[in-house]
This record gives sequence, structure tokens and C-alpha cells, in this order.
Amino acid sequence: QNMLEELLIHKPDDPIEFMINHLKLNNDDAPRICILGPPASGKTTVAMWLCKHFDAIRISQETLLFKETLELTEEAKAYKEKDQKIPNALWANLIQERLSNVDCIKQGWILEGFPENQEQAWMLQSFGIFPRHVVMLYASDTVLIERNSGKRVDPLTQEVYHTTFSWPSDPLVQQRLVQPDLSEQEVSKKLLEYHRNFPEVFQIYQKVLKSINADQPSVDVLSQVLTYVQTRPRSAAPFTPRILFCGPPGSGKSLQAALIAQKYNVVNLCCGQLLKEAVADNTKLGELVKPYIENECPVPDNLVLKLLAERLGSLDCLTHGWVLSGFPRDIEQAEQLHKSQINPN
Repeated sequence: QNMLEELLIHKPDDPIEFMINHLKLNNDDAPRICILGPPASGKTTVAMWLCKHFDAIRISQETLLFKETLELTEEAKAYKEKDQKIPNALWANLIQERLSNVDCIKQGWILEGFPENQEQAWMLQSFGIFPRHVVMLYASDTVLIERNSGKRVDPLTQEVYHTTFSWPSDPLVQQRLVQPDLSEQEVSKKLLEYHRNFPEVFQIYQKVLKSINADQPSVDVLSQVLTYVQTRPRSAAPFTPRILFCGPPGSGKSLQAALIAQKYNVVNLCCGQLLKEAVADNTKLGELVKPYIENECPVPDNLVLKLLAERLGSLDCLTHGWVLSGFPRDIEQAEQLHKSQINPN
């Protein structure tokens, strides 16, 4: 699915060579995450923690301007020194240049605070940059303004602390903490700008976006973020369902299987019914099964598995998918099913 996306975005002259190179990278599981949210919502803390967890590359305004030596860095710094707003196109080009480096391709990336508006998001998309997961942190404006007043930054590690919620235990770290330059008025102005741009950005990323309340203990925020970014995004690729119903007698396996089969047009397979049909059709396997059925004895697992494998390998099961109930009934049967390459998804 990821390779198909890349092909559609880049439209290479030599698709075969492109696919070979894509497979060599072996980076389909590398994180591609955007952490968005208003000022003081905890974007830096979340981004740095995720980078440590995934060994990914963190990219933010601060890293792009002061920690990288990119072609466009000096141009962006010139705007900053004149207290002018850096154009959206320049930010997008800086991000594209950084993400095209081999460390981001191999290890994945965490983009902190980007995109800030609709234009930046569209520009990133036009460069083929689309995150798999977007985390949107939120909290009330009064909470964010209060949090900003207690915010402290370690200039050595860039880690963010708070005078009330997360004060460092190390005295050396405490001594070197500095207060950010943002005043209450500047934070209010940035919040206003954020609220103006947020709905359009939300609209663009809504299919891969998760909103998480930042006004709770940081451990809970990080736990919810990690749970979300570890989920695989839904794919629109064709999918053949292979469904297994388990449960005690009388729990409704057969009924649910029949309803699922009817609704989604998949083949309904009940193990007991399959054995009876094999006997009635006088197949070779049916003849072997017949004495057990007549004497009301359990049919050996190897015979059941052969029958199942034969039925599940038929064209209708392969094309439409299947729903199975009544087997396996114990661990040994389940292990044999797995060894036979019959794996529900």
C-alpha cells in the first residue's frame, strides 16, 4: 500500500527500479508523525519523548533554524533576525530538504508544530509529504496561558519543564533553566492565530488525526499519544476477510457467522456442516469420515484439517473470503490450523 502511494506521488520514469529501491530502504514502519497544537500545549515534550521511543528524527522551527545546515537556513534566519514572518513556501522547502536526508528516510520523523496553516499543509502534500499519524493536542486558553507562565526550558537539552507540574529533581538542571521569551500578550496573539488556522488544517488531516486533551498528567497524555501512533492507519486496498468465530456452546457462533456471511458476501463454513456435506457427497474424504459420523465418534483432527484446507482453497473462498465456526476447539487444533497456513485475519 505504501509503495503504491509512493508510485502515485512520484510517478517515476522507471517504476520497477523505483520499487526495488523502495524495498531496499525497508522503512515502511518508520514513523511519520505530526504533533500539532496551540502554544504551551506540550508539543515539544511529546515530540522529544516519541523521538526517544522510536529513535526517530525530531524536526521543529528551532531545529531547522539553529541545528541544521541546510541550503535555505540562512535565508530563513535573515527573516527571523529582521522580525519578519518566514514565508510558508520557505518553511515547506526547508522541511522537504530535511526530510529527504537519509536519517529521516531510514529512522522516520516527528514533525513538531508543522503545518501551522492550510497553505503549509498543501505545500507539504505537493512535495509528497503526508504524515501517517497527526496528533492534535488541545486545552482551554486559560490553562495554556497559565502553563506558559510556568514554562521553563533547558537550553542544553531543549527539554521543557514546568514550575508546578514537572520540576526537575537534578539541582544542576534547575539552575540552568530559562524562561521562554513569550509574554502573556504574545501567547494570546498566537492562540488567536492558531484558532483561526486550526479548522482548515483539521479538515485536511481528519482521516489520520487524533485529538488528545493536553490538560491532564503528562504520563496520561504520552500514553494516549503512543497508543494512537502505534495503530496502523486504515487502508483502502482490497481486503479479503478471513474470520474465525470462537466461543462456548450456545454462545451464538453459528448465528453471527451466518449474519456476517450474508451481510458481506463471504463464504460461511461450519465445521460440523462441512463434515456432513463430505459424507453426503461421497467424496474420498467423506468415505473416511463416514464411520466416525455414523458411530458418533469425534473425527480425527488430521481429516478435519484436510477437509478444511481443501474447502478454503476453493475459488469462492479465495476471492470472497470466509467465516469459520466450530473449529478449532482446543490449543492443539489451533496450532495445527496455524501450521496448515490457515490464518484468520
